Formats: sequence, C-alpha cells, structure tokens
Amino acid sequence: MKEGSMLFVRIDYKVGADEVTEQVAIESAKYLKKLSEERYLTAGVFGDMTTEEIDGAMVIFEAENLAEAKAISDADPVFQGGLYRYDLKQWHVMVTSTEQ
Repeated sequence: MKEGSMLFVRIDYKVGADEVTEQVAIESAKYLKKLSEERYLTAGVFGDMTTEEIDGAMVIFEAENLAEAKAISDADPVFQGGLYRYDLKQWHVMVTSTEQ
C-alpha cells in the first residue's frame, strides 16, 4: 500500500430482479482489473458460480480518502444501470495472518 492510503470495503447489493448484461459484467471486471494494477484491490462475488446466480459482491481497495473511494466506486460500470447499489466503509485492519 502507498504511504498515507487507507483501505475501503465496498459491498455491492442487487437492487431488483434484472440481471446485469454480460457486456456490463465484462466492463466491470476490466475496470477492477485495471484498478488492481494501480493499487491494492481484491474482489469477489456472492452467489453460486455453478448456476451463475450472483446477488452481490465485495471489493476491498486502497484509496487516499473517502472521496476518492466513492469516485472509484461510482465509476464502476456495474452501477451505471441502477441494477446494483453499494455501501462503502473505511476498513481498519486489526489482525492479519502470516503466510504459512
């Protein structure tokens, strides 16, 4: 992590019954991949990958402050159509495991 940066947790929630199109999902994945090359980021979905029933996601990422974290989140294509909403929290890591 960069000096002075903070970690944020974004929890994504599905708003309605409509599904995100494959194109939007691809664009969102590309967006997150690009971000992961610039800063600490880890992301995953909630749901059943065998049936592709996805009902949300979580993204943990590095940002300078809450305003930057919100701008990063708002720019994710998955939110452009209004099918998902998110909660955003600053995350203070208290304990971390060492690699075994």
